Amino acid sequence: MFKKLLIANRGEIAVRIIRACAEMGIRSVAIYTEPDRYALHVKRADEAHFIGDDPLAGYLDPRRIVNLAAETGCDAIHPGYGFLSENADFARICTERGLAFVGPSAEVIARMGDKTAARTAMTAAGVPVTPGTDGNLADLDEALSVAETLGYPVMLKATSGGGGRGIRRCDSAAELRQQYPRVISEATKAFGSADVFLEKCIVDPRHIEVQVLADRHGNAIHLFERDCSIQRRNQKLIEIAPSPQLSDEHRQHIGDLAVKAAKAVGYENAGTVEFLVTDEGTYFMEMNTRVQVEHTITEQITGVDIVREQIAIAAGEKLRYAQADIQYRGFALQFRINAEDPKNDFLPSFGKITRYYAPGGPGVRVDTAIYTGYTIPPYFDSMCLKLIVWALNWEDALDRGQRALADMRLQGIKTTATYYQEILNNPEFRSGQFNTSFVPNHPELQHYSEKRQPNELALVIATAIAAHAGL
Repeated sequence: MFKKLLIANRGEIAVRIIRACAEMGIRSVAIYTEPDRYALHVKRADEAHFIGDDPLAGYLDPRRIVNLAAETGCDAIHPGYGFLSENADFARICTERGLAFVGPSAEVIARMGDKTAARTAMTAAGVPVTPGTDGNLADLDEALSVAETLGYPVMLKATSGGGGRGIRRCDSAAELRQQYPRVISEATKAFGSADVFLEKCIVDPRHIEVQVLADRHGNAIHLFERDCSIQRRNQKLIEIAPSPQLSDEHRQHIGDLAVKAAKAVGYENAGTVEFLVTDEGTYFMEMNTRVQVEHTITEQITGVDIVREQIAIAAGEKLRYAQADIQYRGFALQFRINAEDPKNDFLPSFGKITRYYAPGGPGVRVDTAIYTGYTIPPYFDSMCLKLIVWALNWEDALDRGQRALADMRLQGIKTTATYYQEILNNPEFRSGQFNTSFVPNHPELQHYSEKRQPNELALVIATAIAAHAGL
């Protein structure tokens, strides 16, 4: 097992990895740029090293990070998610320097990161994919021709895209002409590649993803699925495990497809195979070659520590579980509490947290890196914590989610917490029958009324009295 591991990330996922290292007897090394000088991951790691004033540059410099890992005596690097986690060059440099990369090989990252190559690999393995182009589009004229054959609506996607970026739905030839240069520009800026491809748009699907684990000894298993249909502009908001919308037969089928996909590309470590599901069929969408933000709910229903398994697999150990060992129990939901104002078109709300109280009690988990007095910087993702709830049945999980969201106190910034309470009250959501159109089809849920707690009202009154008295 490793003796020392560098975490090439920040925030809550860095804290999560630090905890896994502590349980495994591995020394953790954090990195930080100037805005993160007082961040929680810096405080919690065994060591922390400054990597520059620029908020982002240090986190995106693979050679600097690898050199630092070597200089500090690390034998492994965990990339977390985002930043360099799906950067094949980063994985390759780690290997060249004799450091274990906690993830799949550079070759697999490159192959799955190229969405057209991934589609080709899945087709060869017998995993169904959405109808679309076999390779990248040459130009707009080819895009228009393919779209005419497929039939509108179509999805125009960046080949190297991810995180909801570089994706546009086009309902007509006019929209495709308008969106084509925009996606090219966005893809070039965000991913350094102008390659795009076209797929038939699967209208109102359920977004179902399957967690897989695979080792270098040929073993691969799945840890069941997560339902990520509650999303806004391709960004997930609430995730659920397992999906309340799948039968046991469909659950087994989609899990088997995910394992087949992993084995087809020689996958190693933790990964996620994402599907679009309709009444007509199940279609491969993409494979994420890293730990997912929502890995927490899979841990809650299976009892498997995914981050710990990632590290053990990277160290060369065999999977500790066979597929028959993996069972799930109950339902878990994860709420991404973002520093955004849903009442103002989800405008970011960065700033200082004046008060933070984490919810607790049975079946409640919080993964975060915030604290009272912490200032959320404007340079990174707006997610400030992940609230996870678990219960034995669907209705109890929803009620526990409501209670936990109400328990939480996060003041000084606007968040999505109250908006999620509105979603949990919605009869369509509570029925367990929803798809990716839920959020855009329910704009009325954003028009909630602000509810002040009694102690908050007392604070407002006291402040007003003090101001009037000139105190």
